[in-house]
Amino acid sequence: MEVVTYFKTITMKRIIPLFLFFLFLFLNCTNRDNGKKELGEVTLGEYFDNTGRDDIEWGGIKMIPITTPKGDFEVWTKRTGNNPRIKVLLLHGGPGSTHEYFLCFDSYFPREGFEYYYYDQLGSYYSDQPNDTSLWKIERFVEEVEQVRKALKLDSSNFYLFGKSWGGKLAMEYALKYQHNIKGLMISNITSSTKAYNDYVNDVLAPKMDQNALMTIRELEEKEDYSNPKYMELLLKEFYTKHIYRKPIEEWEGFIYKYMGHSNEQIYNLMQGPSEFGISGTLLNWNRESDLHKITVPTLIIGAAYDEMDPKHLEWMSKQVENGRFHMCPNGSHFAMYDDQQVYFKGLIDFIHDVDQGNF
Repeated sequence: MEVVTYFKTITMKRIIPLFLFFLFLFLNCTNRDNGKKELGEVTLGEYFDNTGRDDIEWGGIKMIPITTPKGDFEVWTKRTGNNPRIKVLLLHGGPGSTHEYFLCFDSYFPREGFEYYYYDQLGSYYSDQPNDTSLWKIERFVEEVEQVRKALKLDSSNFYLFGKSWGGKLAMEYALKYQHNIKGLMISNITSSTKAYNDYVNDVLAPKMDQNALMTIRELEEKEDYSNPKYMELLLKEFYTKHIYRKPIEEWEGFIYKYMGHSNEQIYNLMQGPSEFGISGTLLNWNRESDLHKITVPTLIIGAAYDEMDPKHLEWMSKQVENGRFHMCPNGSHFAMYDDQQVYFKGLIDFIHDVDQGNF
């Protein structure tokens, strides 16, 4: 009896680990077949499946026709991936900049399984560039975004709208009119009023600059001598390398200047002014502080400690919207997506997953 019991014990000791091993193999193979954990519940094959798409020939690029008070034009978009539940439209800054500084999203969004769209707004480098200043109004840009949304077939079940800087203003304006189309809203590195932006630059950041350099900058501004090489030279050294992109100017990659050269200066100068050192253009009196409470969709506000935008104001914004979250980049500036990249994208990705999974 003792011998039989002994052999039974030995047999069970061998069988149980063997059973657990095969169970592990079965579950692991099942997970690999599904491939859904790593890619936002779409398989790798599904994510890159272009069946039925009308943008295959040019690798996801699609020119979208839009109607304006001054005629019909086309704007450039480019899709990456397929995900029926998560589709992110990226609104670039400027105004008049391009999608090009968003290329870092390629390092993060595909592995999460996010479908996302680069988009050059009307007047920007890859889109039509009509020479009519009456088109450069925020209300018209809002209607453009709505036309793009419809053309891309985005809706409240899957549409995530992201905007940085000027793109963040545009995202706010769009949400205040069309938030019933949005599943999640992301506003990056922009205040909810021009006054908050200008006050922070003039009252907090400017006093910390080299005062001789600041005096020269102010003198050139007083004379409206913005084309003077000294103006941008001083701003790059004293302001841009500290609050726009936190790297010494000699370490800026060459393609940055190429992208900057693609900006539409007519639009930028008209709406923003001559530089990032405050707003003096047609957006001077823009203010949506008192309207933030009307935004009810899940909203992420991203700020950075060294930004030209007051991070405390951005945190305040996150508490004014009905369903907000603030994400702080402690080492970032206006381009925190580059100079505090890991932190930036973790907050952005976590937000999208949380909204998608109903955990926000």
